[in-house]
Amino acid sequence: MRFKPLLITVTATTALLSLTGCGGGDNPTLGGIGGDSVATGGDNAYNGTGDGGPNEGTLDNPTKNGGVNGNAPKDGTAFQKLPKAATMAAAARFVNGFTDCDPIRAIPLDSGEPSTGPDQKFLKSAAVIERGTCGSRGRTSIYMIKDAKAFQTAFKAEVAAQQGGNRNSGIVIGQDFAMGSESSDAMSSLLTPQAGLLMLNCHEGFTPPSGYRKEPALVKGCVLTDYYVD
Repeated sequence: MRFKPLLITVTATTALLSLTGCGGGDNPTLGGIGGDSVATGGDNAYNGTGDGGPNEGTLDNPTKNGGVNGNAPKDGTAFQKLPKAATMAAAARFVNGFTDCDPIRAIPLDSGEPSTGPDQKFLKSAAVIERGTCGSRGRTSIYMIKDAKAFQTAFKAEVAAQQGGNRNSGIVIGQDFAMGSESSDAMSSLLTPQAGLLMLNCHEGFTPPSGYRKEPALVKGCVLTDYYVD
């Protein structure tokens, strides 16, 4: 499984990196992470209620029940200032404020289908505790993360294993969630100052044009940036 800069494919070697590199395609899931059964609904679909109300995680109510930014300090490192969701519902509502992310549908972590994206080995090493796809066609994927440093370490390893790829791409992250999409516009919308998310870029030698951010990530060899080109 590979995070091909935001377009997760169905193969073990390209699924992860594809979560981060978009570009369209016929795969109706975000970054190719989810399968058709997820995109079309079913017993695993979230109903968007029961975890803090319909406004949790929105810009109108960002802190309810630990919603987005509920624990983000005003001062701190670039990573510490990133939005923090606490729940999948809050993360999805936040993303939906900038790009289509409704409804959110769950993908079981123990799913053995390659079409659902990242394999079990990566999910475990990356400390992913929940995942889902959202949008009318399930074109965007969200991962809830228990250990941010473990996630960044695992992502860095996947980028290195890819041996190439788009140097100007990565995966969009908050403090406790990550987002990837088939749509480059969706990815870019989350990197605006209004959204406040940043892209985790672990490509060796990455240097954005002047005026773009290049902040230290939690692991050496990766940076946080607002620069992204599909």
